[in-house]
Amino acid sequence: MDSTLQPLLDKKGHEVYSIQASQSVYDAIAEMDAKNVGALIVKEGDKVAGIISERDYTRDVILKGRSSKETLVETIMTRDLLFVTPKHSVHEAMALMTQKRCRHLPVFNDKQLVGMLSIGDLVKAVIADQELQIQILEHYVSSR
Repeated sequence: MDSTLQPLLDKKGHEVYSIQASQSVYDAIAEMDAKNVGALIVKEGDKVAGIISERDYTRDVILKGRSSKETLVETIMTRDLLFVTPKHSVHEAMALMTQKRCRHLPVFNDKQLVGMLSIGDLVKAVIADQELQIQILEHYVSSR
């Protein structure tokens, strides 16, 4: 699959859910649950400051015995943000996620946040492409 991420983003939508760094981890988990997502972009005002995921919560709150209502998002968020652009391919995004062991990738276009992709989004795109290829091959074989 060599297509760029742009068609996938257009199909999925460009909405990105976020939380402020100064909010509690409890608020972040509640927002993830409400939006049915596994990660949120973290902002300081209008500026993207990082990302917080369910994995951050598990490792840095639960396992360390912290209180999710007393711990601030900025305490456990990931500041070194991995990201892709709409021009990257699905394969490149999957390779980055696999190499860096992350499940969510923000998408930036000219320093502007334009979307968020999960590993599930990418897997669905690959499966859809493979199903299309199978249909094309079956049609080719049956028409001979």
